[in-house]
Amino acid sequence: MKSNLTENQVNLIINSFHFFLKEPFPYNTAPEKIYNGNFVLLSHNSEKDPIFNYANLKGQELFEMDWETITKLPSKFSAEPMEQSERNLFLQKTIKDGFVKNYNGIRISKTGNRFWIKDAIIWNLIDEHHNYKGQAALFSKWEFIP
Repeated sequence: MKSNLTENQVNLIINSFHFFLKEPFPYNTAPEKIYNGNFVLLSHNSEKDPIFNYANLKGQELFEMDWETITKLPSKFSAEPMEQSERNLFLQKTIKDGFVKNYNGIRISKTGNRFWIKDAIIWNLIDEHHNYKGQAALFSKWEFIP
C-alpha cells in the first residue's frame, strides 16, 4: 500500500461524503484509523469497468484479498454474476442521485465465501473541481451466508 496515494484517496472519500450526504463521516477520519477501522470502506475509480482503488484492512479481510490483489480487481467481481445486475442498478442510482443509503446486497470473497452487506452507504466521489472520480461504499454490518 502506498501511503501518500492512500491518504489522498481517503481525503477524496471523506470530502465527497460530506458533500453528498451533508453530514459528518461516522468514524475518525485519520487515514490510519480508517485503514484499521472495524468497518468496511471501499472505493473504485471512474473507469467504464471500475477497479477498486481503496480497501481498508477490514474490507481486505472480508473479501479475503491483500492490498495488491484487491486494488487490481474490477469492482463488479465483488458480486457473483447473478447479483451483478442488481449491483449495477444501485451504482447507476448513486451516479444519478449522488448517494444511496441502506443498501443491502450479496457479495463474494476471493475464496467463494458469500455474505450479505447490510445498511451500506454508497456515494459518488468528486474532486475539488466536481469531476467524477468513482464511488465509495461504507458498511459495518455483514452476515455470512452458509
